[in-house]
Amino acid sequence: MARCIFLLLFLPIIVKSYSQTNSNKMPQKMDLYLLIGQSNMAGRGLIDVENAQKGSPDLWMMSKTGEWMPAKHPLHFDKPKLVGAGPGLAFGIEMLLHNHQPIGLIPCAVGGTSINSWQPGGYDSATKTHPFDDALVRLQKGLESGELKGIIWHQGEADSPEDKRKDYLEKLAVLIERWRSLVHNPKLPFVAGEIGHFNEVHKAFNKALDALPTKVKNTAIASAIDLMDKGDHLHFDAGSANELGKRYATKMLELQKHF
Repeated sequence: MARCIFLLLFLPIIVKSYSQTNSNKMPQKMDLYLLIGQSNMAGRGLIDVENAQKGSPDLWMMSKTGEWMPAKHPLHFDKPKLVGAGPGLAFGIEMLLHNHQPIGLIPCAVGGTSINSWQPGGYDSATKTHPFDDALVRLQKGLESGELKGIIWHQGEADSPEDKRKDYLEKLAVLIERWRSLVHNPKLPFVAGEIGHFNEVHKAFNKALDALPTKVKNTAIASAIDLMDKGDHLHFDAGSANELGKRYATKMLELQKHF
């Protein structure tokens, strides 16, 4: 009798403990999204109490070592001393509002990289990484847990000068086709984000980038208009990074709706 009373008294605690342990149980299948580009995709916004946005039990991220874990800031790991809040988490949370399938984010951005680094064999000397090749390895690992539903890309600060941006769209088109070919999906949604409207060079780059949907089908542009930098005229602050993530999701959903 005493044993029964003991169990009845502690049953709520046992049930609560079990629920907490299993609240982040790894789903068997997820909708996957590849997050690529340079530092503003990786995130450089300050993570503090106000913007320490948490994910949800249905939102996952791939760690540096290729393991799935609950998504939270920071998603990326390219430069551990600099990485912070980027658009990826807000993107995932927004996508979940319109999605019944768990989502897996595959963060692969590398700060400072040119689009030239995002091709097979491309090398970034600052991080001693191969951005495209490394992302491909991570994607292949991720595909064991789901299907790639789209790519979000934020890169261009390194290629914003006039001599570099003149053939940027052609290089980006090749990059998009390469990813689509690798996953055997010629209509894979691809959303590119504008870089910050922080100076005239960036604005000129965005004007060129905005033509992407007229050049490559099933692509869209996430606007960076009115977003704020963190004081360096280069990187979005945390609030703006979160807003950009929502804009990425809006464009991704529009593409998915039509295809």
